[in-house]
Amino acid sequence: YQVIRTFLEWVIDLPWNERTEDKIDLEVSGRILSEDHYGLEDVKDRVLEFLAVRKLQLDRSVEADASSSAAGSEAEPEPSEADEGGDGAEELTARGPILLFVGPPGVGKTSIAQSIAKSLGRKYVRISLGGARDEADIRGHRRTYVGAMPGRIVQGMRQAKSRNPVFLLDEVDKLGVSFQGDPSSALLEVLDPAQNSSFVDHYLGIPFDLSEVLFIATANYVDRIPAPLLDRMERVEFAGYTEVEKLEIAKRYLLPRQEKENGLYEDELQMTDEAVLSVIQKYTREAGVRQLERELGKLSRKVARRIASGEGEAGQLGPDQVLELLGRPRVHPERMATEDTIGVATGMFYTPMGGDIMFVEASVMPGEGGLVLTGQLGDVMKESGRAALSYAKANWKSLGIAEGSLKGQEVHIHVPAGAIPKDGPSAGITMATALVSALSQKRVRRDVAMTGELTLTGRVLPIGGVKEKLLGAVRAGISEFIVPR
Repeated sequence: YQVIRTFLEWVIDLPWNERTEDKIDLEVSGRILSEDHYGLEDVKDRVLEFLAVRKLQLDRSVEADASSSAAGSEAEPEPSEADEGGDGAEELTARGPILLFVGPPGVGKTSIAQSIAKSLGRKYVRISLGGARDEADIRGHRRTYVGAMPGRIVQGMRQAKSRNPVFLLDEVDKLGVSFQGDPSSALLEVLDPAQNSSFVDHYLGIPFDLSEVLFIATANYVDRIPAPLLDRMERVEFAGYTEVEKLEIAKRYLLPRQEKENGLYEDELQMTDEAVLSVIQKYTREAGVRQLERELGKLSRKVARRIASGEGEAGQLGPDQVLELLGRPRVHPERMATEDTIGVATGMFYTPMGGDIMFVEASVMPGEGGLVLTGQLGDVMKESGRAALSYAKANWKSLGIAEGSLKGQEVHIHVPAGAIPKDGPSAGITMATALVSALSQKRVRRDVAMTGELTLTGRVLPIGGVKEKLLGAVRAGISEFIVPR
């Protein structure tokens, strides 16, 4: 009796026919997205495109219904055609895309999903899939088990009380696999627009229509998502913020929020742009803004303590006061080299936390004619070093290297810092430049940074992460770059 009663309660509670009407006003939606998030233009464009398509579909299905009802009053149509037309219109308005937001932590993936729900006027449901490793988490248990429950998807639909919510699947790349089955395989049916109109939960045993739900998944690393699952979603990339964007975000959102949380009035914590930039550059190293918010929170608490104890007045903070309150800087980005040096070239590298410059050092010394590569380099980077050496050997004449300068000589290439693992092909031209400089005894300009993958024949291939690399190098004081065309 208890089992059947619980089952019937679940069936009755599910939103079989309730839906929220989409109130789509592109101007209002654009304004909501811009108010809640600064930057992220590509993401906002994609969301507004989705809303525009939805608006057109709705408007045109209303027009089609109106014209068909007018035609119907004049002459009675044949039932089969009318039915087909009705189904077509219904299908046209239903399907929601499945978006995958990919990007480093703290860039606003989860919060933009809330803004989408707000701008659509739909209900918002979030389930976190981090660490879920049981298939029943998604699909539910069979009713015969003790304590059986429906899966998280059906629970989310019950919570939303609507057939067309915005449904956020947080941390899709953190799904685990265990002997209880593979939850990512259970998600395949949920996230396929062709199949999810008849999603069957093991507990309910009745098909439930998910085709009107707007699914949004978030992930930090694409390579950890199984290929069939990734294939069903449309990727929207979130890049990290630039320092200028972080400055704006800090002024518009983070500082006011931290003042409020720490009991300060608006005018009690005022910071110059230079002060905020010094916090961004010297105390944080990240793609998002979470650490920045923590540091600003720390500042607010120190100011609050001064005011509460009557030691200080509210005033404007400059970089010197920031240094005094937060202590010595924790992040030391590389600076441009102090002078042109033989055998040292400046390269650029990309990390999800933003770009930076690195120095590639090459030196030639008497030995048995081998090549030594140090600095915790990965296989790809080691191969770049070998290719650079072969290129230098093959083109010694045109590069101004003395004949026989490699006889009985050993070549050593080192990339500091030695404790940090490095890999990737884009240091190819930097290694070659450092090598040629060491062999030909010509200095390399310190104010030029370079990136590009080098082939044996001297072709330079394209690379990625250009925006982050250039920003990192500009921060280090460099203004001239060599990048593949």
